[in-house]
Amino acid sequence: MKYRKFGRLDWEGSVLGFGAMRLPQNDANPANVNEAEAIRMIRHAIDSGVNYVDTAYTYHGGKGESFVGLALRDGYRQKVKLATKMPVWFVQSPQDFDRYLKEQLEHLQTDRVDFYLLHGLDADTWPAVRDLGVLRWAEGAIADGRVGHLGFSFHDEFEVFKDIVDAYDKWDFCQIQYNFMDTEYQAGTKGLKYAAERGMGVVIMEPLRGGSLTKKPPEVVDRIWAEAVHKRTPAEWALLWVWEHPEVSVVLSGMSTMEQLQENLEIADRCGPGALTGDEQALIERVEQAYRKLGPVPCTGCGYCMPCNNGVEIPRIFQIYNDAVIYNDLGTGRFLYRGPTGLKPEQRADQCLECEDCADICPQHLPIPELLKKAHELLGPRKQAAG
Repeated sequence: MKYRKFGRLDWEGSVLGFGAMRLPQNDANPANVNEAEAIRMIRHAIDSGVNYVDTAYTYHGGKGESFVGLALRDGYRQKVKLATKMPVWFVQSPQDFDRYLKEQLEHLQTDRVDFYLLHGLDADTWPAVRDLGVLRWAEGAIADGRVGHLGFSFHDEFEVFKDIVDAYDKWDFCQIQYNFMDTEYQAGTKGLKYAAERGMGVVIMEPLRGGSLTKKPPEVVDRIWAEAVHKRTPAEWALLWVWEHPEVSVVLSGMSTMEQLQENLEIADRCGPGALTGDEQALIERVEQAYRKLGPVPCTGCGYCMPCNNGVEIPRIFQIYNDAVIYNDLGTGRFLYRGPTGLKPEQRADQCLECEDCADICPQHLPIPELLKKAHELLGPRKQAAG
């Protein structure tokens, strides 16, 4: 296992971290985790050199932390840095900060969380918990030993990310989505570099885009991969690309099988800046462009159409729509569009008034109202049959 310095901290994290969001399950119920296999996988990862384990209050139907706690018994807790996340969207009062942390420590069977994240900060949740005094509370939790280091995970635009980073000079780390398809999505490359320049450790989530980049690629993409002199699996291409960035501290992978874990461990041994040649990086760029062309909407995300007169999140809808088609993953698309943490009803495509103002100023001259209808037909709630 290879290790990298974790921001300004005097500690090196394993390049591969165990993300406990997709533990093996017995059936479709996320809370019904295959306990024995989950413990076997987590411990095998640690025995192989992984020293960073990540979970969250809400993973696996609220049961995820408990399974991690079981896996870290028998001396394994002392071998790793443990990370978990406060569900900030549930917080209603300052008293909730202590309440949730107390629950989490009980779930994890520990008295300390080494790396504690404010989960999924965005333009709404950040000011809400900030104004409730979360930073002052966190400093108290660090002082009394319940928390080692404070950070946040992030799901919003770069400017929001920058504002959060700049708001507090004691952030030790952050967690962002990053892969070769998401260099300009959310925090993106700008966010990666911005945080690293300020001495923050940067933990990467979704390096395989929720598994989308490991699926059998479309024919046009497959033909590009076939040109490579050195043959690799899609997972290897994607992971090595992320590890090419020296600003990256730890890459999390949510692994569901021992085979996935073993493959990722082997790839991690081959990673690092310089593992990919210039020609190979150019090949990945061509793959990224080929994927983009498969999207039904040639939206560049420039934002000229915003704000919408009726609050419709036009670029975000087109991004979800494109991804659902490109990766043949309608389930994820519908979840992001209308799931509990997805778009709000008032932000969805069926709220379009067809005023055409957005289409009039679109640099790509897209028929936006018409495309919003198509997006909603695919992603929106299914209509009930009459009778």
